[in-house]
Amino acid sequence: MFQQNLVPAGSLGITVLISLVPLAVLLFLLAGVRMTAWLATLITGVITIPVGVFLWHAPFRATLQAYWYGSLTGVWVIDWITFWGLIIFNTLVVTGDFERFQKWMIHHATADVRIQTLMLAWAFGALLEGVVGFGFPWAVVAPVLIALGIADLDAIRVAALANNAPVSFGALGAPILALSAVTSLPLLSLSASVGHIVAVLALFPTWVLLYLVSGWAGMVEAWPLAIVGSLAYIAGQWPVARYWGPYLPDISGSLLSFWALYALVQVWKPKTIRGFGGVALTQTPTAVAANSDSKVGAFRAWLPYIVLLVVVGIWTGPWLPAYFHVNLPSYSLQKWSVSAISSVSHKPSASTFNFNPLSGGTSILVSWLVILLCLRPTGAQLKEVFRKTFRQMWGALLVGFFIFGLAYAFVFTGMANSLAFGLSKIGPAFVILCPILGWIGVALSGSNTSTNAMFGPVQAVTGRLLNLPVLLLPSLNSVGAEVGKPVAPQTASVGVSTTRFVRSEGEVIRHNMSWTFVMLGYLVLVGLLFYFCFPKVMQL
Repeated sequence: MFQQNLVPAGSLGITVLISLVPLAVLLFLLAGVRMTAWLATLITGVITIPVGVFLWHAPFRATLQAYWYGSLTGVWVIDWITFWGLIIFNTLVVTGDFERFQKWMIHHATADVRIQTLMLAWAFGALLEGVVGFGFPWAVVAPVLIALGIADLDAIRVAALANNAPVSFGALGAPILALSAVTSLPLLSLSASVGHIVAVLALFPTWVLLYLVSGWAGMVEAWPLAIVGSLAYIAGQWPVARYWGPYLPDISGSLLSFWALYALVQVWKPKTIRGFGGVALTQTPTAVAANSDSKVGAFRAWLPYIVLLVVVGIWTGPWLPAYFHVNLPSYSLQKWSVSAISSVSHKPSASTFNFNPLSGGTSILVSWLVILLCLRPTGAQLKEVFRKTFRQMWGALLVGFFIFGLAYAFVFTGMANSLAFGLSKIGPAFVILCPILGWIGVALSGSNTSTNAMFGPVQAVTGRLLNLPVLLLPSLNSVGAEVGKPVAPQTASVGVSTTRFVRSEGEVIRHNMSWTFVMLGYLVLVGLLFYFCFPKVMQL
């Protein structure tokens, strides 16, 4: 069995610099050359393998095996979920049900810009992130906010910052699934630890959103909205992340937040109706057509999300193992693996592809089939759904294949351990640097999932070397990547696709930048809070 080399260059500093080559190449191709992500990850993999083979002396055949098993893991763990999630979304778009749902949301948001912002950008945006991700919440929410009177650049910033808290559980939990796959940490434990951090993080953005659309006085005047919007999201997100897993926290959190805000404004509203900038309004804008508020229309609008919650909740939650002694996602049909002796633990470490055909992605496929029975689209509509989805996703599907192959090869050859060993020399202060690395990773790569795939193993090993709570650094990496999404070029390019800022992502990113630094600073404080005060919740 291959024994990994910890300091193959003879000098730890030189070794660390060489181990950074794959990360540097990938980020240079993505952010510097602005190369498409699937090609950048493919080229970086082609460079990483010979570096690992010739400098870390990893066996070539075994390294190729690790790359292949990683690529298969990317397809099955990530692509299989995100594909069916987008299929569901596009089914709703093509059948007109998404437009019906959007009209229903707008109809109930009232004329006050603060209520509109929290119901649409915060709650509705989190729902879109939970189902689709990939910048779609910006693309859908920003034009709505612009139509309601928010200045276009500010509307995009509001949509982006509202999207901060939900990103780690976006696309039906893809980033957490990726993090578990590359670190071999238990999925439910990671989901819980990220859920703890996100719960504290989510206390802050609602106040920022109110301030951005109505100023200081408008924010203070509408303080119940901020409290109810954040606490309701946390109440829906945290228990699901803690006890069920990463698939549904965004969906449950967003729905509970929306309905809590809806209930609040039935009994309380700010005494002054305000528009964008805190301007007092004397007239109420015309409401959406009344038929969007019919009971039948409302039920049909909400039905797909109810189906998704019920099917995925039953399939992946604790109910089946507890009562029927069946755990569908854990059923394994076949496993392939290749092992090496870790240069850090000196124990065998396996790079494994686990083919579990009844995984969470399959539960989303089943949800879609149930939704089809409810909506009954035509054959032509289904053809359009698949055509639209493949056109939107083919590049992302290839990224899932190549980025996980790259990550597995990076870990198998020992390069990740060497980098982690060098970073561990920073000491416990690395807790501060950890979320910053996640922010940098997603700001340059554009993907929380890809950032977790590349940085996750390094963060996990560094934490072990520093004797930190084992879940702390990987979780902070993922949430740090959340905070960097508003300045990620790839996310921005999707997010502005429905506005006049197409191909002007730089202007949008500059407009978002300062507030991402504020959110990052807050996250660093949250990380220190868990490190000093609640380390046990970050332990296995």
